[in-house]
Amino acid sequence: MKKYVTLLLILTLLLTLSACGKDQEDTSKEAGDKKIVKIGYLPITHAAPLYMQTDKKYEGYDIELVKFGSWPELMDALNTGKIDGASVLIQLAMKAKEQGIDLKAVALGHRDGNVLVVAPDIKKVEELKGKNFAIPNKYSTHNILLYRMLQEAGLKYEDVDVVELPPAEMPAALAEGRIAGYVVAEPFGAISVALKKGKVLFQSEDIWPNSIDCGLVLRSAFIKENKDIAKHFVKDYVAAGELMNNGDDHAHEVVEKYIKVDKEVLDLSLNWISYNNLKIEADAYGILRDSLIEMGLSENPPTYEEFVDSSLMEE
Repeated sequence: MKKYVTLLLILTLLLTLSACGKDQEDTSKEAGDKKIVKIGYLPITHAAPLYMQTDKKYEGYDIELVKFGSWPELMDALNTGKIDGASVLIQLAMKAKEQGIDLKAVALGHRDGNVLVVAPDIKKVEELKGKNFAIPNKYSTHNILLYRMLQEAGLKYEDVDVVELPPAEMPAALAEGRIAGYVVAEPFGAISVALKKGKVLFQSEDIWPNSIDCGLVLRSAFIKENKDIAKHFVKDYVAAGELMNNGDDHAHEVVEKYIKVDKEVLDLSLNWISYNNLKIEADAYGILRDSLIEMGLSENPPTYEEFVDSSLMEE
């Protein structure tokens, strides 16, 4: 009887292992049909081409968008290889590259679309002196835009109290009078304007034409190991940007799946942004690099040749 029970247990174990092996084999085969490209993002309109890219299926790969609640969280995942790429503040990726993380910027996230929002009673830049002004991160185009706006008005950067705030907190902080203004990724500027709790003092193109803000960044290892997929992925990303530019109802419906704001806010936000020509130009990148050095934010940011890979888009 004892031998019988032992034999029965062994047979049961063998059958179980066999079944598990079959399931794993099937799963691997299914996953092996298409490469899963994991891309990190924050729920902002600057990442809209990625949202539109998920609206259809592609040969050879599938996109998995991974949502993050903050830039530090996203950069940690990107730097450690938990994701293949990200739509991210390009300055953060430049800083990571400077620190030895092998990343490549392959496209812009958008053009324009950053607004410098102030309280309704602020009529000119000089009135911001001595007041709190919020930015999302010191390593951002938003910080450079603030620096340039103050400079053009004859003020020093130190003339305002610059505070870093999570983007989602900025509209409330402005409405409550805790800050006099802010500059951040959309749709958070549009929220204050739509609620009439703030107004646009300047658009980004008024301060810095062709400014570079968010970019599509991929890990170099991913590009090397999946060159064809990377090429198709970037091509499809650019095409998705063109579709976003149509500004039709379907484009808005796609974005609404990722960003939960009122239609008025989303319409205003998307109206400010362009997704045309997402190539990173050397001249624009040079201005960005010089600005980081001038502001003391980076001693030796990566050069265009070291950091930007436009070949995927050109192919």
